[in-house]
Amino acid sequence: MRVLVISKRQYTRKDLLDDCYGRLFELPAGLAAIGHEVHGVACSYRRRVGGAFSWPSHPRLTWESHNLLPFGLIEFGRILDRVVESFAPDVLWASSDAAHACLGAHLKRRHRIRLVVDLYDNYEAFGMSNLPGLKRAFVRALRSADAVSVVTQALAQRIETVHGVRCPVAVIGNGVDCKVFRVRPSKEARLQLELPADGILMGTAGALDDSRGICDLTDAFRLILDERPEASLVVAGARDRAFGRAISSLKNVIDLGSVTHEEVSWLLSSLDVGVICNRNSDFGRHCFPMKLAEMIACGVPLVAADVGVTSSLLAGRDRCLYPPGDSHQLADRILQQLVEPSILPASLISGWRPLAEQLSRVFVGLQ
Repeated sequence: MRVLVISKRQYTRKDLLDDCYGRLFELPAGLAAIGHEVHGVACSYRRRVGGAFSWPSHPRLTWESHNLLPFGLIEFGRILDRVVESFAPDVLWASSDAAHACLGAHLKRRHRIRLVVDLYDNYEAFGMSNLPGLKRAFVRALRSADAVSVVTQALAQRIETVHGVRCPVAVIGNGVDCKVFRVRPSKEARLQLELPADGILMGTAGALDDSRGICDLTDAFRLILDERPEASLVVAGARDRAFGRAISSLKNVIDLGSVTHEEVSWLLSSLDVGVICNRNSDFGRHCFPMKLAEMIACGVPLVAADVGVTSSLLAGRDRCLYPPGDSHQLADRILQQLVEPSILPASLISGWRPLAEQLSRVFVGLQ
């Protein structure tokens, strides 16, 4: 099949094309690997070098990028019209936010092509969705789709019960690049990042901001230092002011700042305990935390917020869960993991290829 993908270029604090990262790159690449002709069009909300992108390792996959400014969505819509006419796709996969779902519905009506809307998160919780009329248009787009792919069962239930979506809904979670995220000796990982060879290291990487409940970790670390003063907290990633203030008053913090995707895997492998914070919020209940999957792939003992897909994925593994917002429970769980580590089985997660095959079956079922 000929598959057209439309998406924004920057998502989850990564660049789709520069970083070749995550769901919006890996699933199209997986579709290409199993024989589909895949062409993606990325809309960059920030100024980036545009044009065509291709990779020798993905011969059936091509992307092109266009900046939203200064011409706006109307001109981007015209670009998509030209792409549809020249590429002649059998199916359109529209992902990344409510605006792209609406663009997908527009292209479906205009060119009579099959549409699958993808939800890697609850797009209604995104700031963009507060634009006048966009949420209503997004719901109409979902109802007009031929199928919808969603990252969690909670999202599937939401769009079916709240929005009355009646087309097939496929739950396709997030995968892990198992070539990057794999079990490594912690001593090797610490040497790679010039971290202390001895002592206790706990921490995390990714979005370090209060909306994700990251201050649960800093508050818990204060408590842990009373019992394990030799412990260090290792963090990396973009952060907000609340997190900056929190770590400024802490000792034994190793802040690696912004790191590459590869370096994140080394960081996780260096830890005695990894932590995934989240809130019991609209975001937390519907997201699929990538760090959870990556830590499991790295064989790291972990403690994660008991919310959303994490609750179901780790059901019955209470030692690995803490109630969101409860730093005392988090500290207790971390200390338990230090005494008696519990490593989660790799069978809980998936590589990207099986997920791409699952998405392919959705597309083929529309023929």
